[in-house]
Amino acid sequence: MRICSLLPAATEIVAALGLADDLVAISHECDYPPAIRGKPVVIRSAVEAGGTSSPAIDLQVRAALKAGTGLYRIDAALLRQANPDLILTQTLCDVCAVTPTEVRQALADLGGSARVVSLNPVSLEDVFRDIETIGRATGQEEQAGRWVAELRDRVERIRALLSNEPRRRVACIEWLDPIYSAGHWVPELVHLAGGLELVATAGTKSAPIPWDLVRDSAPDILVFMPCGFSIDRTLTEMDLMTSRPGWTDLPAVKSGAVYVVDGSAYFNRPGPRLVEGMELLAALFHPSLFGDHLPAGACRL
Repeated sequence: MRICSLLPAATEIVAALGLADDLVAISHECDYPPAIRGKPVVIRSAVEAGGTSSPAIDLQVRAALKAGTGLYRIDAALLRQANPDLILTQTLCDVCAVTPTEVRQALADLGGSARVVSLNPVSLEDVFRDIETIGRATGQEEQAGRWVAELRDRVERIRALLSNEPRRRVACIEWLDPIYSAGHWVPELVHLAGGLELVATAGTKSAPIPWDLVRDSAPDILVFMPCGFSIDRTLTEMDLMTSRPGWTDLPAVKSGAVYVVDGSAYFNRPGPRLVEGMELLAALFHPSLFGDHLPAGACRL
């Protein structure tokens, strides 16, 4: 099978099912696992994010969406050359990846007949179903089923371990300026990890929120996970938060419970590593149960 994955999470799933060699094309954001690097990239972003500040990136995104020009460009010639049988894309977010409509238009222009499988996860359970969907589409249904069972077991182990622990009051932030709450599956991960998300609701989109909401919610723990940013990149812009009025009065700041995590790896993408993200949060929320050390993929501000 010749597979084109236009979604980083789908690329991770395909590779984990042992099909990395079957990937003939990927998106510009597909960077994991290392085995897929070097694959032909058929999607480019219209937004210049490298070395650009959070406010400037937000302005670019808003302008492109308002103009209706789209955030992504499909390399039609490269897609024709890849000649995929199966294309994996999404309907979740116009900002996250190219849409099925754009893919089908490109295929129509090329005269292609590839099967398009569109994913739309908003919860951890949806992600598990997507793994099974990709398993069926690629002839790896049995392996996908075993894998999902293993992921569910990991979730249940954390749930059981924390069943009698008090919940920590948490605010997860997905963008620094403007401030965005971390929606979709993140509040669910917070709940599974023994926390109470204060500024977002599970299953709803990430949304702009006022600083006053964060300040007045008085979180015991603050977790920053800007979409598409590495930990180091986030740290360079934390003054956008620390300079806000009332920052030093937050309980999380006073107790040293402010963290920056690797959002791309464990939180922003609806893939299997969300389970690792849940485990990471559990270690941040209840350190005494996990050896009192900072987990990989997180740093304390």
